[in-house]
Amino acid sequence: MKVEALKLEQQGDFFEYCKKHRKELDDSFLYDEDLQNFKVDAENPTYILTGSKGQIKGAASLILDDYHRKGKRARFRIFHCESHDDQDYKRLFEQVLKHTESLDHVFLFVPLLNQKLKDAMEKLRFEVERYTFLLVREDLKVREPSIPKGYEIRRYRPGFDEEAWCKIRNAAFSTLKGSETAITAEMAAKMPTESDYLDGGMMILYENDQPVGVVRGSDDEYEDSPIMNIGPLAILPEYQGKGLGRALLRASIKFSKENGYNRCVLCVNADNEQAKALYLQEGFEQTEGVVCYRYELK
Repeated sequence: MKVEALKLEQQGDFFEYCKKHRKELDDSFLYDEDLQNFKVDAENPTYILTGSKGQIKGAASLILDDYHRKGKRARFRIFHCESHDDQDYKRLFEQVLKHTESLDHVFLFVPLLNQKLKDAMEKLRFEVERYTFLLVREDLKVREPSIPKGYEIRRYRPGFDEEAWCKIRNAAFSTLKGSETAITAEMAAKMPTESDYLDGGMMILYENDQPVGVVRGSDDEYEDSPIMNIGPLAILPEYQGKGLGRALLRASIKFSKENGYNRCVLCVNADNEQAKALYLQEGFEQTEGVVCYRYELK
């Protein structure tokens, strides 16, 4: 078998390979729509392992968009070999490493149940950075948001609220593993143009006219059916501990129900015990777990 850079004429086969194996992997960027928008370029360096007849037997693809470059890191869209052979993984890894100049690390998420892939990552000297859980809320009774006096929730206004959104999100996530990299107003401005955008799904919590919290509900898919993804949910540090996160969470759940979704999904880091406790109290249940593996480049 040989390792080669993915060519345009091989993209269809690459997509089929991703679809074939996505249930074994973190499928965050392997849905049909993600693959339809995929193109081989500097932001998506991709290599494949091919058999004697040109069939794809393995793939490694990095995500090197503006956000990840800003954080001096790259995330794997897919890193998988059907052989589960250590040398096959090593050969693919050596090729993608050519695209990591000026980066500090690369990372990927691996389902906790995929022991073969976890073993492969550890043999490549990836280290565990954190554990993350997927929580789903089924079609339960919607609880009314309890908004303290002096506060109100308003719809996000494209073209006006980018700076406020970034200020809150960045302050709240500055020490959250995996989300420390600040987003920019330009990045926030792109959200309403993305295919998962829901009109009214982005909300800002105000104390009088001071923005203090944000939440976003976006269109997603889980287990082959529609679901609303909640995140980010962020409150300025000095306003935390006042029940405001719960109010925003309930407002987002209510929005999902009003817009025809029967379920909501969100992710939480294992060490964020306070947030996880809130989600469980509000009817979410843990359905999956993943481990984030990180490889230091310097």
